[in-house]
Amino acid sequence: MIAVPAVDLRGGKCVQLVGGDYADERVRLDDPAAVARDWAHTGFTRLHVVDLDAATGRGHNQDVIREILRDATVPVQVGGGVRDESRIASLLDDGATWVVVGTRAVEDEDWRHEMAHAFPGRLIVAADVRERLVVTRGWAETSRLDVIDFVQELSALPLAGVLVTAVHLEGRMAGTDLPLMEDVADASAWPVFASGGVTSLDDMRALEHRGLAGAVLGMALYTGVLDARRLAEEFGA
Repeated sequence: MIAVPAVDLRGGKCVQLVGGDYADERVRLDDPAAVARDWAHTGFTRLHVVDLDAATGRGHNQDVIREILRDATVPVQVGGGVRDESRIASLLDDGATWVVVGTRAVEDEDWRHEMAHAFPGRLIVAADVRERLVVTRGWAETSRLDVIDFVQELSALPLAGVLVTAVHLEGRMAGTDLPLMEDVADASAWPVFASGGVTSLDDMRALEHRGLAGAVLGMALYTGVLDARRLAEEFGA
């Protein structure tokens, strides 16, 4: 299983929010490209970049993303507000290895199918979850779609993976939702990456034991609760 540091972008800065709440920002670093380089130098072999402003309709961080991709020495997956084919193509052209699609991929089955076949093996579908229901639009809207049903639908598409975020635990450093992640991994035909609440090496080992392909980590790394070098040594590749 692989550990994937998150580089969340807001207003041109690298941030960490609790539960995706813009009013509860706990970390702010001025140079996201330097942060991305530091994670690679630490030993991580994959990065997860998210444009929070684009995801929530507050603007975008495209120039910062281009800088991160230009400097990247490891594969990078990029998401946040990706809702049309031109944006997917642009990110791939800029150097993203994978593109993460969420809201539109959840809401528009035809578009999801078309994009998966237009970019086979390059898309990761994000299923952000609160109480096992998929949430969209920067976690502001809760659908009636059960995450297991949704993940099973994705199995027919040529994806690179599925990213499941336990929104109810995001940034709280209280451990992840192991039953949820195990059920999703069992239901998915594609590699599943967990996000939300991963705080310790024991969390990582528990996820690995339950069949997860990787985990995206944020708050625990940025606050030093989790030792980055130890994590990279055990789960860097």
